Amino acid sequence: MSTSSVHADAFFRELGPDGSVWTIEDDEGVPAPRGTDGARAMPFWSRESRARRVIENVPAYADFRTREIPRAEFESRWLPGLSADGLLIGLNWAGDQATGFDSTVADFTARLNA
Repeated sequence: MSTSSVHADAFFRELGPDGSVWTIEDDEGVPAPRGTDGARAMPFWSRESRARRVIENVPAYADFRTREIPRAEFESRWLPGLSADGLLIGLNWAGDQATGFDSTVADFTARLNA
């Protein structure tokens, strides 16, 4: 199993039914960089500490701050918005390049509800 898969699996284990999803933002909003395949993904983490580590260790995100999103809001507002915008969901990105596993909204929702 790849490191990206391990981090993605941890996302679902750590989130829990009443947990929060975390992202990072600056004054312009949440980043949605293009991956090597050209698709854009918006990053989310299952723990604030994971998001904070990216801010502390990835120069491109040094000026960002964490943002907490309650799970209910993430499911009711963010997931439909991500789907409508054609964005992937980046799961627990890590490392000096802030990379990891990206999921479609449909696959993410199926796994979340499994």
